[in-house]
Amino acid sequence: MSHDFIYLASQSPRRRQLLEQLGVRHELLLPGPHEDAEALEAEIRGESPPAYVERVTRAKLHAARRRLAERGLPPAPILCSDTTVALGRRVLGKPADAAGAHATLRLLAGRTHRVITAVALAWGRREALAVNVSRVAFDPIDERDIAHYVATGEPFGKAGAYAIQSAAAAWIRHIAGSYSGIMGLPLYETAQLLRRAQVRF
Repeated sequence: MSHDFIYLASQSPRRRQLLEQLGVRHELLLPGPHEDAEALEAEIRGESPPAYVERVTRAKLHAARRRLAERGLPPAPILCSDTTVALGRRVLGKPADAAGAHATLRLLAGRTHRVITAVALAWGRREALAVNVSRVAFDPIDERDIAHYVATGEPFGKAGAYAIQSAAAAWIRHIAGSYSGIMGLPLYETAQLLRRAQVRF
């Protein structure tokens, strides 16, 4: 059975933009006011960054499946994704405040980190998940440049306190991997999953 559209269970405008780039018709399937979406991203002590990203993505997908059933919406595949930045075994999530954003960027400055993005798709009773790992090398960053970037508000809501498509790109010396994966939705892996589910795009 082929599908004309999917549900995107993500509030990220970047993921919408990337799906539009592929030509995928989609509708948003966002958490209701009674859902604590942020709680799904809580870390578990000792968990590796890849395991964290996979667990969170699966949790988001299962929450979205329940949401679809509760709302009685027409059936269609559901897409979820989660991205984190990792320095060694340390997960650098979304900064809680300006001090957290500053500290995260100071950690990343002059070093290479991983950006790990998992994408999951549910259709019918089936589910599939793929993981993309990219490496990003930052130049050393002046403290004043960090402070200016934090003041723009760009780091908030972003894993690792930066967005690759923002002014932070000026610090990136080298990328190995997927630019779209670093943005939050690896298009190669996403396209593979959509084809498995017979989504037309």
